[in-house]
Amino acid sequence: MKKEQMLKSERRMKAILSVVLAIICVIYVLPVVTVVMNSFKQNTYVKTDTFAIPNKETSAGWGNFIKGMTFGNYPFWKAALYSLMITVLSTGLIILFTSMAAWYIARVNSKLCKLIYYLCVFSMVVPFQMVMYTLSKTADQLKLNTPWTIPIVYLGFGAGLAIFMFVGFVKSIPLEIEEAASIDGCGPVKTFFQVVFPMLRPTMISVGILEIMWVWNDYLLPYLVLDINSYRTIPIQIQYLKGSYGTVDLGATMALILLSIIPVIIFYLLCQKYIIKGVAAGAVKG
Repeated sequence: MKKEQMLKSERRMKAILSVVLAIICVIYVLPVVTVVMNSFKQNTYVKTDTFAIPNKETSAGWGNFIKGMTFGNYPFWKAALYSLMITVLSTGLIILFTSMAAWYIARVNSKLCKLIYYLCVFSMVVPFQMVMYTLSKTADQLKLNTPWTIPIVYLGFGAGLAIFMFVGFVKSIPLEIEEAASIDGCGPVKTFFQVVFPMLRPTMISVGILEIMWVWNDYLLPYLVLDINSYRTIPIQIQYLKGSYGTVDLGATMALILLSIIPVIIFYLLCQKYIIKGVAAGAVKG
């Protein structure tokens, strides 16, 4: 009888947990569904029937997408190109330089390396708002205010998390592998790029996914650093989707938001299994 009661209680708990998780899932998905529905509605009905499914009366078809992509004097394709370039360059720099730094920190293990590691970890908890004004001024003085140089700024902000994950994974790699490469005549640079770097693939994928999602969707840093009259990313372009007297076409805005999140959602769905693997691999040793 006790076993039957325990089994019933376990089933009841699982059922309750499933319902709770289903509700949480709906809460998280609802904003995305709302954006999708409103991107096909006329501007008036976006305000009045926000959560209603588009019909013949309220539907705007593909008009919102066309209007959003052709609105104003700044072309949408140009903003998308700058967003793509900044994201790719920033992610590439972060993966390359932080992996090398993490390998050096993990293998040298001196007091200076420990200090650098803890400073990188500490940078993860520093809010961006604390340094944004100083950063924007410094970026202007160092000429880091273009799409080709702003990845250096992203490298500084993304280094903390990346080094934290890479150091944990490097410590799990047997040192004997690198010693064997050294005996075979490999120097430090050759050992890293031919032996260690390929083994960092799980963590590289995880870091890459997280950094791409961050940089692609970032609004505040490009807004503060870039000259928005010459260079705009997709989030900045959406912000300036305004008509006369500051009126906003919410239908066109929702359409552009949908276009901006589709690539990230597809990329995340294709690579989400690597995030857990990379995080778990990087947490083997602290």
